Amino acid sequence: MLEQWFDNKVVLVTGAGCGIGRAAALLYASRGAKVVVTDINLAMAQETADMITHDKGSAIACDGDVSDEAVVATFVKLAVDSYGRLDCAFNNAGICLSEKDALWDAETARKTIDVNLMGVMHCIRHEIPALLASGGGTIVNTASLAGFIANRSSYQPSYTASKHAVIGVTRSAALQYARQNIRVNALCPGTTRTAMIEKVMDTSPELREVMENISPMGRMASPEEMAEAAIWLSSDKSSFVNGHALVVDGGSLSE
Repeated sequence: MLEQWFDNKVVLVTGAGCGIGRAAALLYASRGAKVVVTDINLAMAQETADMITHDKGSAIACDGDVSDEAVVATFVKLAVDSYGRLDCAFNNAGICLSEKDALWDAETARKTIDVNLMGVMHCIRHEIPALLASGGGTIVNTASLAGFIANRSSYQPSYTASKHAVIGVTRSAALQYARQNIRVNALCPGTTRTAMIEKVMDTSPELREVMENISPMGRMASPEEMAEAAIWLSSDKSSFVNGHALVVDGGSLSE
């Protein structure tokens, strides 16, 4: 049996309908957490929650467009109303509109920033009071390897800018709330086999070949590998880690 790192704790996961978010929600639950599963696609969020409850865990699902602050306020309130508290948040929801982004499309830029950056900021703004009411807690924001470097194989100026900004927001929040028992960190995945990345790779066979072999380890990461890193950052196992952007990329940043 897995060690119950999150026994009696309540965790909120955005973008949990698939990919890294789903893998994390399942892992949080297996470690003892009660999980609030949010996704812009309610059916997929419910599917994740059903997977948790099928394994005798506790989860509730709701739809959640993180670019809408009123919606974010609603699902944070749902967590507190349903379970009485909030202890951890994994702000994972994000988008990558690769083809239009590469053309410097203004509408794509606005949408990308609204979801990837403003979505994280909306979440932090509403999660902090709930965490403070619980005596403290942790926040993990999904940034990206693109928070450090740009990518020649798939030009994504808005995505890259948004993920750089998520790291900045993470560090600012970490400093602001460090003495109030709240730690804020960022997870920075390298290329991970998710539906979002599959969509990017579908744009050309050449791009697929590059991305599938881009890591020095010669493979892409699995969502479960990223989930392990996310829940470590959320847990007491990382109790002196704060304001950190954890790169999980198979060594790509070292090249």
